Amino acid sequence: MQTILANNYPIHFNENGYEALNSFLSESKYSNIFIIVDNNTEEFCLSKFLPYLQTDLTIEIMEFEAGEPNKNIETCVQLWNVLTELGADRKSLVINLGGGVVTDLGGFVASTFKRGVDFIHIPTTLLSMVDASVGGKNGVDLGNLKNQIGVINVPKMVLIDTQYLDTLSKSEMRSGLAEMLKHGLIYDKDYWEKFLDLKAIDFADFDELIYRSVEIKNEIVTEDPTEKNIRKALNFGHTLGHAIESYFLENENKTTLLHGEAIAIGMILESYISLEKGLLTSNEYQVIKSTIKAIYDAVVFEENDIAPILELLIHDKKNEYGNIQFALIDGIGKIKINQSVENNLILKAFQDYKS
Repeated sequence: MQTILANNYPIHFNENGYEALNSFLSESKYSNIFIIVDNNTEEFCLSKFLPYLQTDLTIEIMEFEAGEPNKNIETCVQLWNVLTELGADRKSLVINLGGGVVTDLGGFVASTFKRGVDFIHIPTTLLSMVDASVGGKNGVDLGNLKNQIGVINVPKMVLIDTQYLDTLSKSEMRSGLAEMLKHGLIYDKDYWEKFLDLKAIDFADFDELIYRSVEIKNEIVTEDPTEKNIRKALNFGHTLGHAIESYFLENENKTTLLHGEAIAIGMILESYISLEKGLLTSNEYQVIKSTIKAIYDAVVFEENDIAPILELLIHDKKNEYGNIQFALIDGIGKIKINQSVENNLILKAFQDYKS
């Protein structure tokens, strides 16, 4: 697969990526390399990656505990301290090997250490391949509020190697699939329709679907790198999805949802809102709802769950001037950004989700 040229950095795929990485290392004058992993990627992915790395530079491995609860400033402080203790300087290179938590947090750590050192993303989950590692967003959560602290800063390159997907559970694969579905719904109706019959998908050729998903996100981000306009389209499903994810993360009586599981719910809810605002036909909405519900288990929302979820919407980083902003689909494959939605319509969406 051909390299995709993003905003000032390349996205390489599979074997070509390692050739590009080693060529880049031989041409650059880095002092040392720090590889950031979590305990999952240390166990399952690091041994696959290291044999490809051709360099005489000193390599240090930095590991932290996996999971969204550890995507916080405390983990960053620990990693900044380790970088300092191991002699990292402004000529050091950070390689983030892992899923979205690793690439988000690792990119933020690199972007802020000594006012910024170079970094490379090597995503190892489907979610991070098609979403988290592409676009330059790096950051951490503030308590249970997702991605409240961060910067937009691009890596030197992204290397996507789909062999790492062999290490994932089915639930992790479904989590990543949600972002791919989103890319079709907001940008490419033909791409969306490829997922209408999952049984017909040849997962041996899944690389092509991943490639197109990365293309879509890159095309949107390249047009609007700092999220002033069309990049807001990528927030479809995330306004409510993030609030749901945060609520289930902090509530000890709830089973924590994977990011894609929460976004899948958000896409159904926000599609219903699009329907009610006259942006979707009833048939389009039913296809969206039935397709997503066929992939993801239904989640039960009690009556007393809705109010705290709505409260979390107030803290959504996409809000402007105190107004909650939605990106809604305007027919499959198109989007309308900066849409205000009243609470009673959100409540109706939750009622419909239960049906």
